[in-house]
Amino acid sequence: MAFEEFVAATPTALLGESGKVFYAGRAAFSAPSDIYILGLNPGGDPADPGECSVQDNIRFVSTKAPDLWSAYQDEAWKRWAPGDAPLQQRLQHLFHDLADLRTVPSSNLIFVRSRRETGLGAGAKELEDLCWPFHETVLRRLSTKVIVCLGDSAGRRVRRRIGAIAEVDRFVEQNERKWTSRTHRSPTGMAVVTLTHPGVADWTTSAADPSALLRRGLRGECGSFRIAATDLVGPASRQREQSGR
Repeated sequence: MAFEEFVAATPTALLGESGKVFYAGRAAFSAPSDIYILGLNPGGDPADPGECSVQDNIRFVSTKAPDLWSAYQDEAWKRWAPGDAPLQQRLQHLFHDLADLRTVPSSNLIFVRSRRETGLGAGAKELEDLCWPFHETVLRRLSTKVIVCLGDSAGRRVRRRIGAIAEVDRFVEQNERKWTSRTHRSPTGMAVVTLTHPGVADWTTSAADPSALLRRGLRGECGSFRIAATDLVGPASRQREQSGR
C-alpha cells in the first residue's frame, strides 16, 4: 500500500482547519501493522497561528519528515525537548518492549484541534463522520488487529464504530482512584484497547501502567478477567480526553 492512499482519504473539507492527521511517518503507513493508535483529537489552541493546519501536517509528513518518524518521539511540544513531554514519555514507555513507535501508525479519531473535548461542540459527531472513512482505510489496508485508544472518549466512539461490544479484559489502577483500562472485541475479532488518557495518567508508574493489558490484547488473551453484572453500566472512567498535541 502507498502512503499517498491515506493522504487521498483525508477529507478535503478539513485541510484548512487547525489540526493533524499523521502522528507517524510514511513508513508506519506503508506496511501492515497489528496496532493502530488513536487519540480523540489534537490538543492546543486552534486560534494559535503557530499551530499547524491539517494540510501543513500532511505536507510535513509527505515531504520533510523522515520515513521513520513519530510525533510521540520526534516532535518538540511546548517547552519540552523532542520526545520529552510527559504524554510522549508515557507512550514511549508503553511501547518500549513492543514496537518502535516510528513504525506504528498513529492518528486521531477527529483531525480538528481543540483545547478540550468540549471545544468540539455540537459538531463533534459530524467531524467524526468526516474522518472515519480515513480510519476505515487504515484498518483495512494495514490489516489492523488492535486499536489502541487514548482515553475513554476515543475508545467509546471507536467501539461503537466497529461493534466492539464484548468486554474481554481490564486493568484497574492500583491506587485510590482505580481508573480502569479495558479491552473490547468486535465480532470480527478486532480488539479495541481503551487506555486511561496519558495526558492525566502516568503510565510510567507501576500502579497506573496498562502495558500488560495491551500485551494480552495483542496475544488475544484475557488474563484472569471476569466481568460482574454491576460493571455492565456506565463509562470506564470520567477523565476529560485529549490526545495532547
